[in-house]
Amino acid sequence: MKSTTEYLTFNIPVRMDFLNITHQVEEIVAKSGVKEGLCLVNAMHITASVFINDDEKGLHADYKRWLEQLAPFDPSPERYAHNRTGEDNADAHHKRQIMGREVVCAITKGKLDFGPWEQIFYGEFDGKRPKRVLVKVIGE
Repeated sequence: MKSTTEYLTFNIPVRMDFLNITHQVEEIVAKSGVKEGLCLVNAMHITASVFINDDEKGLHADYKRWLEQLAPFDPSPERYAHNRTGEDNADAHHKRQIMGREVVCAITKGKLDFGPWEQIFYGEFDGKRPKRVLVKVIGE
């Protein structure tokens, strides 16, 4: 069995945004030489996410609006107990919980085995600083 581990680093210049990382993950899979296996992609920060969906701007705008309705940014300690610790990012923790920590993708014939329109995204909810994403490829 082969195994490859790489880390991607992103520094999103705004508080919340989504970045299509499919191409970077595909490059790691190709470099790994794995023809049949699995690829794990996970955000290594508790205020960031990795998810699979369509790369459509309207959908991304809908997600941002929906997430902000569910967990609005509010740095004050009144809304979120977490912010009483001196932090100001409780909303980002909630948004990450909703969007998820990781994805696992099948590798078939050396390529990510996606359904129509599926792409891998990095979701940032407390930006303006570097954060890592783990990409682990295992298989034959």
